[in-house]
Amino acid sequence: MLRKIIAGTAVAGALTLGFAGVAGADTPASGNTAANGARLAAVCAKLPQIESKVQDLENKANNTLIPKLETAETNAKNAGHTVLANRIADRIARIQKREARVNARLQKVEAKCATTSSGDTANS
Repeated sequence: MLRKIIAGTAVAGALTLGFAGVAGADTPASGNTAANGARLAAVCAKLPQIESKVQDLENKANNTLIPKLETAETNAKNAGHTVLANRIADRIARIQKREARVNARLQKVEAKCATTSSGDTANS
C-alpha cells in the first residue's frame, strides 16, 4: 500500500515538475523561440496521454485511497487516537492539495496548447 502511495506521489510530482518546465518555456531568456515552440508542440502531442494518466491517478485517489484514509481517520478518532487521526487528516489534505496543483498546471498546458493550435490554423 505504501509503495502505491509513493509511486502515485512520484508520478504526480513528475507531472508537476514536467509542467513547470513547460510553464517556464513561454518566456525565453535566451530568445530561442523555435526550440521552445518545438518543446511545447511535443508536450501538446503527448497531452492526451498525460491527461489519461492524471485521470487514472485521480480516480485511484478519489475512489480508493481517500475513502480508506477517511475510514482509518474515523476509526482512529473513535478509538481515541487523536494524534493519529490528525496525521491521517493531514495526509488527506496533502493528497487533495497535490491533486489541485496538478489540475491547475494541466489546465495551463491545455490552454497553451489550445492557443498554439488555434494560432496555427489561423496562419494556414
